[in-house]
Amino acid sequence: MLQGLHIGLIGAGNMGEALIKGLLRSGLSTPDQLFCSDAREERRAELQATYAIRTVAGNIDLVRQCDVIIYAVKPQSMGSVIKETAAALDGSKVIISIAAGVPLKAIAALAKQPLRLVRAMPNVCVSVEAGATAVAPGEHAQKADLELAQAIFNSVGRCVILQAEHLLDGVTGLSGSGPAYVFVMLDALADAGVKVGLARNEALLLAAQTLMGAAKLHLDTQMHPGQLRDLVTSPGGTTIAGLHALERGGVRASLMNAVETAALRAKELGEAVRLG
Repeated sequence: MLQGLHIGLIGAGNMGEALIKGLLRSGLSTPDQLFCSDAREERRAELQATYAIRTVAGNIDLVRQCDVIIYAVKPQSMGSVIKETAAALDGSKVIISIAAGVPLKAIAALAKQPLRLVRAMPNVCVSVEAGATAVAPGEHAQKADLELAQAIFNSVGRCVILQAEHLLDGVTGLSGSGPAYVFVMLDALADAGVKVGLARNEALLLAAQTLMGAAKLHLDTQMHPGQLRDLVTSPGGTTIAGLHALERGGVRASLMNAVETAALRAKELGEAVRLG
């Protein structure tokens, strides 16, 4: 799908580098297909030396040379970067934005032309190629554009295609903010292990491996979480006693409330965005 396509990343931060690594490791792209621009000369030199990709100083030079452009910049920089590159954009290119909270209508309004826009919401776990990403189309995006974006983000984890951009607020609340919820659970499980007598390093390792293993078991088997829970839960045993304690503590409701609250906040922030 990406064969022969030149992919350019505007912005060489952690997210941009993660995508470079993922595309190269997966074999979806070769170093000569990947371009990256960044204002910092030392950063460009570092990426070129590490990955043998092509780097350019100017964003507009990158856009002119690439078929797919990924805007991996901070939301507050998106307006100025779109203004800078708009003259080199056209309907032949796929434009992917990962600027959190910036709606595609704001980008389209600033570009002042019909563009094949796709918005992506990846999470921090792309840095270890275990990210969760959702992509959604702009008005002029084609099915193939979404599939192309999905392939790119599958190289750093797993990616789902949504049919409506407004659903990305829910994604932000779930998988975007979700790692923070998991880190709280990880810390709490490790504390519990220490409370019952385990050394801190042992408790933390066991807790982390348990969270990772449980998620992998679901992903690999596609069994419903309730079925998997029942595999571990013997009548009158230790697990049902622990689950009862979780229910008394309202853990399920707390997690649902966290996702909903974060999603509503994402919507508020998106509505407040003005690019100019």
